Amino acid sequence: METERSADEVFGLLSDEIRLDILRTVALAQNEKKQTGMASLSFSDIYHRVEVDNTSKLSYHLGELTGTFLRKHDDGYAFTHAGEQMVRFVLAENYHQPSDIGSIETEGGCQFCGETTVRAVLEDQYFMVYCTVCDRGANAYRVRPAQVRERSGDDLIDAVIREQAADLLKARRGVCPDCAGRIETEVWDAADIPFPEEGLVSFITVNECQDCLRFLSLPLPAAAAYHPESISFHWEHGVDILGSGVWEFNRYLHDGRWSSERADTNSEKYRVELRRDTSSLRLFLDESAGVTRTERVRRRDQNESQS
Repeated sequence: METERSADEVFGLLSDEIRLDILRTVALAQNEKKQTGMASLSFSDIYHRVEVDNTSKLSYHLGELTGTFLRKHDDGYAFTHAGEQMVRFVLAENYHQPSDIGSIETEGGCQFCGETTVRAVLEDQYFMVYCTVCDRGANAYRVRPAQVRERSGDDLIDAVIREQAADLLKARRGVCPDCAGRIETEVWDAADIPFPEEGLVSFITVNECQDCLRFLSLPLPAAAAYHPESISFHWEHGVDILGSGVWEFNRYLHDGRWSSERADTNSEKYRVELRRDTSSLRLFLDESAGVTRTERVRRRDQNESQS
């Protein structure tokens, strides 16, 4: 019975250009047929598309790839999950350095000084957002070369927003956006960790994958904002949560429209309040930031309270 290959053996399989060409060839054939990863390519088709000296050499390389990056069927070869992920990485050339984007000014928010204009730059292959006034960080997220290769300005901003929102929605459900492993979430008291300024954020959610160790963190109100009830509540008030950058939420933290507190001083339960106009959405969360119930509250404005 075939033994499991170690990581160094697996990546060693990709050190041969013929094997990389085989993976590209299967991907191109899959694209031509407009089929998913189930699409297969026969031995003879691969032989006619790949530069290889003879059928024996091709058979050897296919044998090396099969089981790790390819699956063999009666009608040919198709990708394994690892082959699918690897060939997409290779075709997108995401092993290169991302192109410089300069400095992009956009709407946002600084939770420290309240400024509503931020600038986005790339630093060490991360998409960094800084306040244009106090120059403190408003957000940081990964960026891939393919993201910035043919995008700039607002198009790039939108691409980052969409990817970050999708990642955070998966993490909310306990699924790692990178490896699909199990995400565990905890709520940390901001007073117990190093933080730039006290009093701006009371609690932080920490999401960590138990398999690949992917780590995501957000202020508790921002994490709760991705709950379906919050998405609906804000949509009704003209705010698209899924189409907004996390850095845009900082203005709500700064002016107190979004807040969090312990629901019970004797337990690890929390209450988040998200205010819009004269309405509020309250979300009650457990120790792993899971929402246990929600309620909408109609708040009396100042004129109503004086009448």
